[in-house]
Amino acid sequence: MNSYDLVKVLSLKIIDKIMKTNTNILGIIKERRSVREFTDRDLDNETLKEILEAGRWAPSGLNNQPWRFVIVKNDKIKNNLAEQTSYGYIINSAPVNIIVFMDKSASYDKIKDILSIGACIQNMLLTAHSLGVGSVWLGEILKNKDKVNEILNVPTDWELMAVIALGYPVKKKRKSNRKPLRELIYNYEI
Repeated sequence: MNSYDLVKVLSLKIIDKIMKTNTNILGIIKERRSVREFTDRDLDNETLKEILEAGRWAPSGLNNQPWRFVIVKNDKIKNNLAEQTSYGYIINSAPVNIIVFMDKSASYDKIKDILSIGACIQNMLLTAHSLGVGSVWLGEILKNKDKVNEILNVPTDWELMAVIALGYPVKKKRKSNRKPLRELIYNYEI
């Protein structure tokens, strides 16, 4: 095999790999479900790093990247956080919780920054699912955001946005449905 043929074969293999990994985004979106029950299996740091990396690459206005994360694995801290929400059982049962904050000192427009953080969280949820990791986005804890900041001892200019509970899911059927597009689009013409 000459060098031209070798480059051609390698190029085709790379293109094939890219196509296999990038063409099923809609499938991943449709398959992902909120997972509230986790097995005892630990989440390794490499997998966690991939999930965080996906969040890091979310779009943000002026590329300000206002998201900040605190990783919580410690049972005592999880229990303290769990006391701040009626969904505490989820926080306690998840091997890892990512606490997501907005760094107000990096903010240029609060609404745009909150939207960016939503994209960041969605990236992490989808990546977790693609890696076989279950996740759920918890927001009810926001009612006690000052207490969460105190528990985690974060900078005063960080504002709590969400908790993402992560772990390997207990195997069970999870269903979901969505409204038809006709109900969601004004002046539907598609």
